[in-house]
Amino acid sequence: MSGPGRAGVSGGAPVDVAVVGAGLAGLTAARALVATGRSVVVLEARDRVGGRTLNHDLGDGQVVEAGGQFVGPTQNHVLGLAAELGIATYPTWNEGAGVYVHRGRARRFTGDIPPDPLAVPGLGLAMLRMNQLARQVPIDAPWRARSAARWDAQTFATWLRRVTAGTGGLDLVDVFLGSAYGGSAAEASLLFSLHYIAGMGDEHHPGTIERGIGVAGGAQESRFVGGSQRLSTIMAEQLDGRVVLGAPVHAIDQDARSVTVHCGAGSWTARRAVVAVPPALAARITWSPRLPPPQDALFGRLTFGMLMKCEAVYDEPFWRADGLSGQGVFRSGGALCSTFDNTPPSGAPGVLMGFLGGRAWRTWAPRPARDRRDAVLRDFAQVTGRAALRPRAYVEQDWTAEEWTRGGPTAVAPPGALADLGPWRDRPFDRVHWAGAEHANYWNGYLDGAVRSGTDAARAVAALAD
Repeated sequence: MSGPGRAGVSGGAPVDVAVVGAGLAGLTAARALVATGRSVVVLEARDRVGGRTLNHDLGDGQVVEAGGQFVGPTQNHVLGLAAELGIATYPTWNEGAGVYVHRGRARRFTGDIPPDPLAVPGLGLAMLRMNQLARQVPIDAPWRARSAARWDAQTFATWLRRVTAGTGGLDLVDVFLGSAYGGSAAEASLLFSLHYIAGMGDEHHPGTIERGIGVAGGAQESRFVGGSQRLSTIMAEQLDGRVVLGAPVHAIDQDARSVTVHCGAGSWTARRAVVAVPPALAARITWSPRLPPPQDALFGRLTFGMLMKCEAVYDEPFWRADGLSGQGVFRSGGALCSTFDNTPPSGAPGVLMGFLGGRAWRTWAPRPARDRRDAVLRDFAQVTGRAALRPRAYVEQDWTAEEWTRGGPTAVAPPGALADLGPWRDRPFDRVHWAGAEHANYWNGYLDGAVRSGTDAARAVAALAD
């Protein structure tokens, strides 16, 4: 069995399906289509597979994730895929106290929500209302919600300010959105955010904001042994030479009978195509004929957040002996919005991970790397103690700097996009079908959403007679 290969200079033989993108969605779609007997090629712009998942080698067979990593209850598609591939999970370290940092003061707490006496009561009411309203959003057609137009005409922040009455609840929601959206509640419509919450479940369990922010019983409950990118590397190996790396697609032509996908290394002709790249990147492809204007408009408005993952490596997770979980929440003043213990399952080396997203990214990304490192380490020290200032290694991954991603972790719809243009999100463009984490209803923007979307796209293609 051979793995992915570099592109040739003249393209390849005609296939049944050309898949653009070798992330979780594209590889899942390709794998499912091969299982139905279709001939497939997967064209990937990068020199690696995995998309927004990326393992960083710590040495001695240990890795840490520089991209998407967490998985939890109701995320059964990615968990099922992992089981098929023989990849085990292990629990995110969640023992001990977290630390809440506000205005320079650090306080220990337990649970998922820090004990801010001013913010928490308003936040509790807001979370209750979020869940109630999310149940009114049709999961497969949020634009059909009774209040869709009104909800899509305002930002999530506008609604939160009204519900929390300025108590600080909005600040705590923005802590979560700093890593979930790579932005803030002011950048997303209320309708999009309610649909996002409605998708934090599955067909049998309604979505809740608690499941989204939680560790035990929530979306951050577990990690994959060997790192999340391993899902993609094993699928690529199973595809046995069908994955072509270094093949950025710049144009797609189609007619009544076929699709031709062009990249710098050549062209591939197929009966159908599955485009499994972020919507904003799909809109940059030169299309002939052109994308339908409403679809092009929507894809252009589904812009990525801004997110960087910062990780410090130590000989051991020293904070555990002090009764700390490594989890930190920064309401204000820090470079980071939140931190986690990212230590491998062996228990060493110790790794602290922090999300630097949204407003903080705009502040710190342009700064010199040394200044940013120092600020991140100071935040780690507020959560775990002064020993955090002396890591043996420090790594960061800025997803906005990735040419074939340009942001992270997901694309967010601003006011005015979803209610009017939402029906175009997944609509096939003649012989072209769409996949990717942004094309999922459940766990939109998550690993599970990516796998779901790939499965759905493959099912749709396989059902068609050419």
